[in-house]
Amino acid sequence: MTNDLARLSLNQETIKQWSLPELAEGCVKAGIDKVGLWRAPVQEYGAERAAGLLKEAGISVTSLCRGGFFTAPDPAERARALDDNRAAVDEAAALSTDTLVLVSGGLPPGSRDLHGARERVADALAELGPYAAERGVRLAIEPLHPMFASDRCVVSTLGQALDIAERFPAEQVGVVVDTYHIWWDDQAPAQIARAGRGGRIHSFQLADWITPLPAGVLVGRGQLGDGSVDFRAWRRLVEAAGFDGPIEVEIFNEGLWAREGAEVLAEVAARYLQHAC
Repeated sequence: MTNDLARLSLNQETIKQWSLPELAEGCVKAGIDKVGLWRAPVQEYGAERAAGLLKEAGISVTSLCRGGFFTAPDPAERARALDDNRAAVDEAAALSTDTLVLVSGGLPPGSRDLHGARERVADALAELGPYAAERGVRLAIEPLHPMFASDRCVVSTLGQALDIAERFPAEQVGVVVDTYHIWWDDQAPAQIARAGRGGRIHSFQLADWITPLPAGVLVGRGQLGDGSVDFRAWRRLVEAAGFDGPIEVEIFNEGLWAREGAEVLAEVAARYLQHAC
């Protein structure tokens, strides 16, 4: 593993307080040439305009987050979700990123049928996969920690994600390996190897697990080195599986959002070198 920042990608949500122009300027000043983006700020700025801004700055987009939320059984809701995901694919293509991150969606209100919800995810991917592939975009299923299964993501493990992804060609559907969500799972190393054999590791993301979790838990991700995750070990696993792409730091943390952006970015870079290289 090289001891430099060449593969580091800053996910936009890590420094949520920055506008897109501030993100571009801050990354250029810090020597970071890769970012992961989120749809809401991209839509607000304009996808084509954002693409031009980042291209001029010499910054590539490693992923766009997020598509997904496929689990509603109502046909009209499902049609709206598919339309929104086609729009997300188009936005990813406009940004010249080959990876659209998918959060699958939680259980519909009143439902306890996890299997049925996961099958609806697969049904949606059967429609979206070819559309995305035609535009040079891969769909990356992100398993989320089981605490999110009821309301946000019925796909909780890499094994579950791969069981769905492997129904489709690897150039259409793969997975996200996010340390925050899988660090606890003793089956994850074997599933990373499985994903690597199939060429399905489409994104590798870092965030630490810290406790106690805050109310709402979504913004409980920790700065690298502040929690329980052995980042070097996880990096060794994904690299042994053949992954040599960008390494995205994606942290949702109100403490980081309250600080000055350049200070946070400098800390992210330093922690990445200290704990992930």
